Amino acid sequence: MPAFLLRRLWQMLPTMLGVVLLVFILFNWVGGDPAYLLAGKMSNAEAIANIRRQLGVDEPYHVQLLIFLKQIVTFDFGQSWATGEPVGHVLASRLGPSLTVLVPLTVLETLLGIALALAIAFVRGSLTDRLTMVACTAAMSVSILVYIIVFQYGLAYKLGLFPVQGWGDHFTDNLLRYALLPILIGLAVSIAPTLRLYRSFVLDEANQDYVRTARAKGLPERRVMWVHVLRNAAIPILTHVMANLPALLIGAFLLERFFGIPGIGREVILAVERSDFPVIKAITVYVAAATMVFNLLTDLLYQAVDPRVQLR
Repeated sequence: MPAFLLRRLWQMLPTMLGVVLLVFILFNWVGGDPAYLLAGKMSNAEAIANIRRQLGVDEPYHVQLLIFLKQIVTFDFGQSWATGEPVGHVLASRLGPSLTVLVPLTVLETLLGIALALAIAFVRGSLTDRLTMVACTAAMSVSILVYIIVFQYGLAYKLGLFPVQGWGDHFTDNLLRYALLPILIGLAVSIAPTLRLYRSFVLDEANQDYVRTARAKGLPERRVMWVHVLRNAAIPILTHVMANLPALLIGAFLLERFFGIPGIGREVILAVERSDFPVIKAITVYVAAATMVFNLLTDLLYQAVDPRVQLR
């Protein structure tokens, strides 16, 4: 195990350096000169040169790259070009609202998807199974914008069951009041593809020889599905869940924008609109690092789920 961890951590270094170099190239050579964007249309050469000097983009590229690497190592990306806030404070203050919505959504989506996939597996090949798959296909064909508009208008505006939008200062109030409708919409959008995927995982295991052997021994179908099939289907399910976890760090763009949630997703949209490169670069680097860390955790959890897995 220690040798595996050291080798994986060592392999992360060139990958991370590649990501950093790619981000630097995209934002410095392809993204254009931010001084022109921040100066506005009514600007002169002197004002643009002053802005470039304040931003540090008048330095040679190798100096800017060293500054960027120092920012990553020290976790200090400077200040937002649009608001003047420290980038670290911007991300820290916006991460909480995003996680308030996305963590419960991920948990509910996973548990409900597993339960429904096992239930469908009990009646596989039946009319119920076929109708469920048709309903999932139809649900996946509808844009998330339609879900947002219909749910927001019907449940919030017409029936008054939820606030139309807003966000408060207290976690409990936000979770039990403002986040409920965004979570419900996110669940309505994600449950169809999740159910189809988990159903395929479960059915792949349900057709294996060890399952037929368990049935031949007289084990109840419920025990076969919930113990033997689910335990072996847990690895691809775990892979799917862990692969989606880095998305928690960038929020739900449309949900946060439509419901006025001050999360990371809404901040990303505002940063793109303002050409606020420090915020965008910081989020990009952090998500890349989180993706590699979650991939490592996934490998470690494989052995916890299935002791037959050997980490080499």
